[in-house]
Amino acid sequence: MAHDFQVVVDSADPHVLADWWAETLGWSVEPTDEEFIREMIAKGYAKEEETRTHRGALVWRTGAAIRHPDSPPDGPPRRVLFQEVPEKKTVKNRLHLDVWVGADNVESALQKLQERGATFLHRGRQGPHSWVTMTDPEGNEFCVS
Repeated sequence: MAHDFQVVVDSADPHVLADWWAETLGWSVEPTDEEFIREMIAKGYAKEEETRTHRGALVWRTGAAIRHPDSPPDGPPRRVLFQEVPEKKTVKNRLHLDVWVGADNVESALQKLQERGATFLHRGRQGPHSWVTMTDPEGNEFCVS
């Protein structure tokens, strides 16, 4: 039996990183449900300090998710969750995303990503396949090909 899953990325500021990755991938940030958050606080299930305002909306402080535009409305979504962690990234990721933009689009994608805060690390090649390794604004590695 196959299983559904989501990818979770540790981050210092999950909302800012979710915005960055949503723009990078052409996905959307999942909308917040301010009414639900206020209800959870009113009922004592959450505290005000567990929230913050991001882009004018009340959100949970510790997480934000992005969703693939073709994610099915019913059932598990194709999503990436960004969760707040207290420690900074200190070593290379053991898991990373490969962003496929097409061979003809790599150089323009690299330029746009660097303008938005990504950092170039190196180029790689294996046989006919090539890629560029970069980091997002929080230092998480990813490849572009």
